Amino acid sequence: MRKKGGVLRAAVGAVLLVPILLAPAGCGKPKPVLSVYTWSDYIKPELVRRFEREHACRVVLDTFESNEAMYAKLKAGASGYDLLMPSSYMVSLMHNQGLLRRLDRSLLPNLIHVDPDYLEIAADAEMDHSVPYMITNTGIAYLEGRVKDVVPSWRMFGRTDLRGRMTMFNDMRETIGAALKCLGHSINTTNEAELAEAEALLLEWKKNLAKFENEQYKIGLASCEFLLVHAYNGDIFQVRKENPDVRFFVPEEGTIISCDDLAIPADAREVALAHAFINFLHDPAVAAENTEFIYYLCPNKDSYPLLPVEIRDNPGIFLKPEIQAKSEMIADIGAANALYVKVWDRLKSAR
Repeated sequence: MRKKGGVLRAAVGAVLLVPILLAPAGCGKPKPVLSVYTWSDYIKPELVRRFEREHACRVVLDTFESNEAMYAKLKAGASGYDLLMPSSYMVSLMHNQGLLRRLDRSLLPNLIHVDPDYLEIAADAEMDHSVPYMITNTGIAYLEGRVKDVVPSWRMFGRTDLRGRMTMFNDMRETIGAALKCLGHSINTTNEAELAEAEALLLEWKKNLAKFENEQYKIGLASCEFLLVHAYNGDIFQVRKENPDVRFFVPEEGTIISCDDLAIPADAREVALAHAFINFLHDPAVAAENTEFIYYLCPNKDSYPLLPVEIRDNPGIFLKPEIQAKSEMIADIGAANALYVKVWDRLKSAR
């Protein structure tokens, strides 16, 4: 998903390296290297170092900015990765194309901690080839005091008084999905009339936007360059550390719930080590520490009591039931994806 990055990059710079096969360990035998392809700033660095110590290995993180960019790179022949963190809809596509390895459940005892409520809506409910890592809720962030008469609705992007001071995601499914939700339609619709409605609405919203983009909105909001932005919850709770005037809400029409999963590519070299890392991330204490650091929710039920109250009571992280009931996960819609591509291309080229 698109999303994490910028605010914490300096903290993890030491582990953002190009994948390699072996890492030297003094004069002894080289340590095994676990190569992980993930979103930026998506795991607490101290947890990576702890895993390296416990497993006498090196973890190398390489990052992508979108599911589509990751998929294109892998399809173009990139190899050497042992663990991937795509969103669930992309996991489904990759699994159907034989790009992922079936998981060995005997190596994953901590899966007993995965939240069964999340598994009810998961694409891979049996955790056959993927394990949920972090849940993201999309919403709207704004600067308190600079934006008046805030209504918890996607229609805030229609505000002409904020023209040039708003951004939406440069992400086809997220942005079209926001318009579809605003109109009361499913984010996974294949109905061309409903998509046409969404396109018309987005064309109106576009007139008010500074741009479509996925990264700079965080810095722009913190610095007051932007006043209202399409945002991922975890990003914004990190930004609030820099600017306490930043606020976040999930629109009343519902939103997109995304989950980034842990999956092992079919050509992985360090298969056992990849399983060990998945299992490590679902230790309840590790999951809670990771959630508290990056402000995305690991769906690990036994980690929830370990979280601080400000996270447990945050409706941007644990959605209110009435909002969750209106929200959806992006699904792989197969050939119908071409309908969204056409809408997106017309929207991006429109003046």
